[in-house]
Amino acid sequence: MLVLVINSGSSSLKYQVRDTESGELLTKGIIDRIGEEAVPDHGAALEELSRLLPEALGGRDIDAVGHRVVHGGERFSEPVLIDNEIVRSIERLSPLAPLHNPASARGIRAVHDKWPKTPQVAVFDTAFHRTLPQEAWRYALPNSLYRKYGIRRYGFHGTSYGFVAPAAADFLGIKPQEFDAVIAHLGNGASVAAIKNGRSIDTSMGFTPLEGLVMGTRSGDVDPSILVFLLREGYDANTLDDLLNRESGLLALGGASDMRTLTEAAAGGNEAAAMALDVAAYRLAKYIGAYHVAVGGAQAVVFTAGIGENAWEFRELTVNRLGALGISLDADANLSRGSEARLISTADSKIPVLVVPTDEEEAIAEATAEVVARSSTSTPSPAAP
Repeated sequence: MLVLVINSGSSSLKYQVRDTESGELLTKGIIDRIGEEAVPDHGAALEELSRLLPEALGGRDIDAVGHRVVHGGERFSEPVLIDNEIVRSIERLSPLAPLHNPASARGIRAVHDKWPKTPQVAVFDTAFHRTLPQEAWRYALPNSLYRKYGIRRYGFHGTSYGFVAPAAADFLGIKPQEFDAVIAHLGNGASVAAIKNGRSIDTSMGFTPLEGLVMGTRSGDVDPSILVFLLREGYDANTLDDLLNRESGLLALGGASDMRTLTEAAAGGNEAAAMALDVAAYRLAKYIGAYHVAVGGAQAVVFTAGIGENAWEFRELTVNRLGALGISLDADANLSRGSEARLISTADSKIPVLVVPTDEEEAIAEATAEVVARSSTSTPSPAAP
């Protein structure tokens, strides 16, 4: 089955086409600057994509489209075939992921307008974390807020964790359903998950993707009273949203949101950059230690995603803080690069440390093919924009 995987952003559309039977990646790319004159909307982006695909696919047609959708709320615990009601549900969840869900809905509608008979599947980042126990997903807030607004921990990067956890287990020769680990998905957005028996039992992101680790431009954990204080000082909700999501994190501490830029600056003696990396590594090490306890003793610590897979200096900064767990890093192995899972800890490390490349697009393609294959009906049409 040929599956077009789409990750719709507010101003970009990333895509891949995969043959789920052979596992072949046929083409990938990004159409950006959506909203500008050349590409005014997602419909125009799909038109451009449709012009690019025939040559790459050799005349074959797309069989299905899989969409990454960040927030599925409490309703969606697995990928679903998209119909009118599903699109409306994704849009209703927009307040919980205002940067992501509206763009996903626009992408879905644009695909329907272009290829109305092609089945579409929504794959939710939050779905993997629906196994969180109540003690992990509850906030110590009045229950009325949960009932009225759905305020609870949801977790994100679930598609990545769902791909990496069994891959790491397989590397170690452990059955996925018996695997206990701490996995760190580190990119511009970053989170950690506690995996017990192959299932998520805790994760650092919460009601939104803001909670948890220090990220590129997001603050991660802060004292909530800071926000109350700033409100009283004249900040409004929009200003605070910009502050926490776009003006904080590594950018605020070190002057840049890019890990490579910060690492080079720190190596050159930039004290702010070095401090930013230390703060981020310290926060991550604290979560790893806590989640080691949560899973009852991790069988592995796993790094994945762009920073996790490539930033050996940041891995070193983090792992060197984990000596109390008996973890020891192999400096040479940590310097190695590759597209396969690899061990970066020493032979006598009490807990193996792995780097396992993630492939969210492959996971979305496989989930899409599975949903479409077991569906006995064609995709209902999403409501018109």
